[in-house]
Amino acid sequence: MSEAQAFVDAVWRRALAPEPQLTVSEWADRHRVLDAKNAEPGPWRTDRVPYLREVMDCLSASHPAERVVLMAGAQLGKTEAGLNWTGYVIGHAPGTLLLIMPSLDMLRRNSKTRIDPLLSETRQLRPLVVEAKSRESGNTIAQKDFVGGSLIMTGANAPTGLSSTPCRYIFADEVDRYPASADAEGDPVNLAVMRTATFRGRKKIYLVSTPVIAGASRIEKAYLESDQRKYFVPCPHCGEFQVITWGHIVWDEGKPETAAFCCQSCGVLSPEAAKAGMLARGEWRATTPGDGRTVGFHASGLLSPFRTWGDMAVDFLASKDNPALLQVWVNTTLGEPFEDRASGDVDLEALIDRADDWGDDLPPGALAITAGADVQKDRIEVEIVAWGASEESWSLDYEILHGDTAQGEVWAALDRVLLRKYRVPGADHCLTIAAAAVDSGYRTNEVYTFCRSRTARRVWPIKGSPGPGVPPWPRRPPKQRRDTLTPFAIGVDGLKTSTLARLKLLGSGAGRCHFPPRDRDWFAGLALSERPIRKYKKGVPVVEWVRDNSIRNEPLDCRVYATGALHGLYATGYRLETAIGIIDAPKTAPVVIRSKFIGN
Repeated sequence: MSEAQAFVDAVWRRALAPEPQLTVSEWADRHRVLDAKNAEPGPWRTDRVPYLREVMDCLSASHPAERVVLMAGAQLGKTEAGLNWTGYVIGHAPGTLLLIMPSLDMLRRNSKTRIDPLLSETRQLRPLVVEAKSRESGNTIAQKDFVGGSLIMTGANAPTGLSSTPCRYIFADEVDRYPASADAEGDPVNLAVMRTATFRGRKKIYLVSTPVIAGASRIEKAYLESDQRKYFVPCPHCGEFQVITWGHIVWDEGKPETAAFCCQSCGVLSPEAAKAGMLARGEWRATTPGDGRTVGFHASGLLSPFRTWGDMAVDFLASKDNPALLQVWVNTTLGEPFEDRASGDVDLEALIDRADDWGDDLPPGALAITAGADVQKDRIEVEIVAWGASEESWSLDYEILHGDTAQGEVWAALDRVLLRKYRVPGADHCLTIAAAAVDSGYRTNEVYTFCRSRTARRVWPIKGSPGPGVPPWPRRPPKQRRDTLTPFAIGVDGLKTSTLARLKLLGSGAGRCHFPPRDRDWFAGLALSERPIRKYKKGVPVVEWVRDNSIRNEPLDCRVYATGALHGLYATGYRLETAIGIIDAPKTAPVVIRSKFIGN
């Protein structure tokens, strides 16, 4: 055989050879490119996040696991691992992949900011995916067809997208932020999993999320059904393998930026600079047999190469006395579901005894004022709340404005309340109400009419949006229509949880609540009218707020709405530590008189 014939024969044989069997991490290291908007653009390097290697490889076609669960903190690359798997499916193991986001809005944003760059920046994938043309239905926001399969994207709140086409792969992102039910169809995850029934032995399901509430967390439940793997790293000094836990992060007193890891075996400190080497030599170890088909990983944010232990310590000190902030820290830093160990009922007598009277002027430390109004058939109830640093609060007024809310008189009275000015002690100016939230659940048209002409004063119509993971204030304002307003949907469950937790805090400081002497029924309405109860809906644990019908709940609702209004201020760029809304005092500053709660 001549040299030319040998060359042709080699090329022919190479072309006929089967595609090499890659794992997901090998595929990503070979092909994945991060776009310029990424924090670290350029070729993907699994060595940068070594704890993700085994997670990704369990998603490979050659691995026997059917379900891969990742319960993790923030800034760990958990979604990027899922995107690597998505690229691997398109380029190496084609089939129908269903990607589920918490909502359709998040899906649209994710498709443009994560999926499109994945396909455009990764050279191997470009020729495999249908071109994006105006008349081509195979490349849309919700669907990307490729050779041998299709990427279908939907929101967990869209039952049609969850229960139609059979699929081999499921990528369920941030499952703890899914609604309890997709309309009335049932649990979104269960609906999606049913679509993989015909792919027995060949299916892959990737469940990933930062957890939220203990006992009602989807990702926690799935992790507990798995073999519960933890990432063990060696001590640089004695070589003992162990899990990095918050209990073994220490720092010099008053210097959280010096945080280091204290070995459980030899007691020697390892500084932040040693983290990369520890992670590179780490390994996942199963801690329980599991169900035999699910591999589960718990990745604490303490593993993150993108955040320092010192930064985490600073954040911990800033949040440890504020239950709402502490929950966020536990969820996003430790990657653990939050369990409020002080979740029992508020001690009503102790709360009443803590009442204080700071006079007619604003209390020292007050920086901004918000209001929350609850509308009923025959009255409007409204609370005025002053806020200080770290959301310390003072209840300035609570008014019950009686009158037919279908008529204008009671709304005029509400307007007068919202125009009040409050004297700043020792100064020549007053604070006005910076923002107000008016519930639109009753007398909707009247609420819209009232708020429409007062939007410049930040008087906003709102509606309560229950459920886990709903933010206190929407991340994007609702689209407004010409003929009517669209209310802001606020996360009432989270706001109620933080409110009741704060009522138990004593003294002054972050998150503490202060009240003047008021009727006992008012305090009962604030502290005891509703409580969180864990229930099961079609096998899915959910936390529901259940009302005690013997106690009026308007004081709690008004406080929740006033707190929501504060978060609405945050959405405009306002920060409590920078006082705004200060006006020059009139020649005769109004005297503020507190009202008494009127019982049943």
